[in-house]
Amino acid sequence: MVPVMSYSEALITTKSQATRSLLWPALLAASVIVAYIPTFITLAQGPWQTEQEGHGPLIIAAAVWLVWQSRDKLRKATLSPSPLPGWLALIGGLIVLVLSRNQDIWFTEVASEIPVLAGCILILAGWQVLRIVAFPIGFLIFSAPAPGWMVDGATVPLKVLISDLVTNGLYALGYPIAQNGVVIEIGPYQLLVQDACSGLNSIFALSAIGVFYVYAFRWHEKIRGLILLALIVPITITANFLRVVALVLIAYYGGVEKIEGVLHDMTGIALFIVAVLLMFACDGLISLIGNFIVRTRRSRPNSAAMTST
Repeated sequence: MVPVMSYSEALITTKSQATRSLLWPALLAASVIVAYIPTFITLAQGPWQTEQEGHGPLIIAAAVWLVWQSRDKLRKATLSPSPLPGWLALIGGLIVLVLSRNQDIWFTEVASEIPVLAGCILILAGWQVLRIVAFPIGFLIFSAPAPGWMVDGATVPLKVLISDLVTNGLYALGYPIAQNGVVIEIGPYQLLVQDACSGLNSIFALSAIGVFYVYAFRWHEKIRGLILLALIVPITITANFLRVVALVLIAYYGGVEKIEGVLHDMTGIALFIVAVLLMFACDGLISLIGNFIVRTRRSRPNSAAMTST
């Protein structure tokens, strides 16, 4: 005989099954959030308040937006959990988190969220879902503060390069300017090119913007996307060059006190606006060149046919 349940009993049974099916994912998500709360508190109180690393929250928001954009693919994905590789990735990421937190290594502490999230997805959903959200998860690497060894190794050469370009450019225009390392002397003033003006941290932030733009809008145009990514470094150097030129000229005409505080921060914001506009301009130029090449190739067969007749 088949047991007969009333509607209310069937509804209660269905609700209890749904609750049990959601309990494990909810517990896993809550555990991950609790594990990373100290990390994000530290970032909010420190690096994310600086000009160099202030883009961190925007990176996380962009990653969430990319996942939301993939919601249709996620609905159609087949759930096939892979517990073994998932647990290996999750435990490995948590080990990196603990060791990095004990040693105050921010980069690997934040970057550990990538294997942790990947492991959770494998445990709950499997490889197909992970492939769909792989880019948004990997994109979180840009939210990690740049490693100190990388900053120290690249900052000085970039500062010297920016100082050389600014000094040579303004000297060619007739300004009384000289240079001693990363110190620019113009008129009666001496200006030190600081780390924030070197361009390295701008390269990290603009690399994130460029990668996001290419993935979101140029993913199906591989060559165009690769060219844009390759242009990020020269675009960043150009934007920082313009920023330092502006600061030097403001100091020359208005005094050193004019470039401190709010005005210095405003030039930092202007730097990103100029860099993004340059990236869009380069994207448009690449499009024009590409269309010109396509039209040229199409016109060749026609001209050859007319010649043969």
